Amino acid sequence: MNTHALRLFYTVAEKGNVTRAAEELNISQPAVTAQIKKLEQEINLVLLVPKGRGVLLTQAGLQLAKQAKRLFSLEKEIEDYIGQLKSGCVGRLRIVATYLPANFLLPKWIARYKQIYPNVEIELTTTNSSRAIDHLINFKADIALIGGRREFNLLINSKKLFEDEMLFIVHKNHRFASKKIALSEIVKEPFVFREEGSFSREKLVSLCKINNVDKPIIGLQINGLNETIRTVIEGYGITFVSALEVNEYIARGDVVKVKVDEVELKNPISLCTRKEDVLAETALNFIQMIDV
Repeated sequence: MNTHALRLFYTVAEKGNVTRAAEELNISQPAVTAQIKKLEQEINLVLLVPKGRGVLLTQAGLQLAKQAKRLFSLEKEIEDYIGQLKSGCVGRLRIVATYLPANFLLPKWIARYKQIYPNVEIELTTTNSSRAIDHLINFKADIALIGGRREFNLLINSKKLFEDEMLFIVHKNHRFASKKIALSEIVKEPFVFREEGSFSREKLVSLCKINNVDKPIIGLQINGLNETIRTVIEGYGITFVSALEVNEYIARGDVVKVKVDEVELKNPISLCTRKEDVLAETALNFIQMIDV
């Protein structure tokens, strides 16, 4: 069926007059009439009959006009939806992140984003840096937020958002609380460490090597950030963490920083995307909204 002719017929049916329909469509009256005649021939039905200066819809014309209204209403909905897709107002955004950005940065950003784009579906996956990169490379995520990693796969574009300060944390009554201590002294104390492979643990060990200092004593190894911090809050050992992870506890006075002369380490937070990939508007809008 010629949908162009159908649209002309529908407009005439709505206006009740060929002349008014032709004016709205910016087409000559004879052209409108000719197209409708062709449509009637194509479907072998009479749709319009003359009535004074206007036209009258036949029974077939009335029924077809109803269906045409449904069709062109749906077409308008589709056009509107395409516009929303182009602007990023609808669709899906898949984010993969490591623990630090997933817990201390993304909740605020996602809440703000959803207030602006409530119809965008967001899927957040929290995992380690290696798996986050795999998700990105294998198109299981649109963007990745990764903390603590500096070298990335050649298929990945990375942009450093900011660097978080690394801190030594102790109980408020610890003898090193709020004091200035040498690295060689603090490593003699028992440390509460995350699992092997964690960014903070690797960086502290590297720092000791660079400064020719013995490795820190591992008093406890705990597979969990909250558990690690809680252990220090309860009065045992020292831990080395990113500031974002403990700012809340420091503000409440649950733990205290220790100033260590030789240490000035930063924990980078990076935004990662696939190279040569065209990001959807949902992802672009999210990236533009990020502030740190």
